[in-house]
Amino acid sequence: MLPPTAIAGGFTLLEMLIVLGIIGVLLGGAISLLTGIPRAAEMQRVTADFGAIGSALRAYKLNGGIYPSNSQGLAALVTPPAGVQQSAKWVQLMDKLPTDPWGTAYSYKFPGTRKASEFELISAGPDRQPGSQDDLSSQAE
Repeated sequence: MLPPTAIAGGFTLLEMLIVLGIIGVLLGGAISLLTGIPRAAEMQRVTADFGAIGSALRAYKLNGGIYPSNSQGLAALVTPPAGVQQSAKWVQLMDKLPTDPWGTAYSYKFPGTRKASEFELISAGPDRQPGSQDDLSSQAE
């Protein structure tokens, strides 16, 4: 047993508050770093989808000589377009069309906005509204 005049070897309230403050700062920093990971994963998925759909569109052009028209759209990769002369050369290139990470269908334009000789694939982005600032394009620089 310690004599009444001896100093006990525990933590003071001030020391505990300092340690808890440091732990809080570290956790806050870790959480802020981790919140960017889902956004990066969504962008990576859009890039991968653009690549997969783009490959199917190039195969479509190799088979039929032209890209699908805007009215045929991406559906021409899954089902035969009605009344098209090259339909005898048509083959199903995708089982189903993917949606972007936010659940919206990709849009298709030919000719593209920046490169008229190429198709353009567009995701409406996180706000799911086409034509807004967060849209993603396969022709983006």
